[in-house]
Amino acid sequence: MAEESQLVEAGIVSRWLTENGFDHEVLEADHQGVEIIKVESDFLIPLCTALYAYGFNYLQCQGGYDAGPGQDFVSFYHLIKVSDYADRPQEVRVKVFLPRENPKVPSVYWIWKTADWQERESYDMYGIIYEGHPNLKRILMPEDWVGWPLRKDYISPDFYELQDAY
Repeated sequence: MAEESQLVEAGIVSRWLTENGFDHEVLEADHQGVEIIKVESDFLIPLCTALYAYGFNYLQCQGGYDAGPGQDFVSFYHLIKVSDYADRPQEVRVKVFLPRENPKVPSVYWIWKTADWQERESYDMYGIIYEGHPNLKRILMPEDWVGWPLRKDYISPDFYELQDAY
């Protein structure tokens, strides 16, 4: 049985981005119907700057995940238009797929300051490098920790040394 490819219909935000010349790919909406946009790492900052100008003034969540051993990492951004007159604010998710060998993406800290600790957590857990971040260092693990604990190919050490635990 041949697989049928299904086209994903562009949402309001995607249409606006296309009309204004921003290169991106439309992914299937999430379970709540929130539009998901895929962008290449090189175009993240121009696209996010445009979304900020369009009214997405709140970065609700930034995070990362590992698609599996040998697969890409994903850095994602959940953006919201916060206004005084919206009973249900408009939302959009932006995803950047990054290669395992060199997972680098520009920091959106300079657009949304709330990215500060969230990008540090994604760095600490997955090893995603957020270029241009003002203080990209571990936030959950000790500074001398080796490896990235939430990578699916991470091997846990056989021992844990507790220092100053008493």
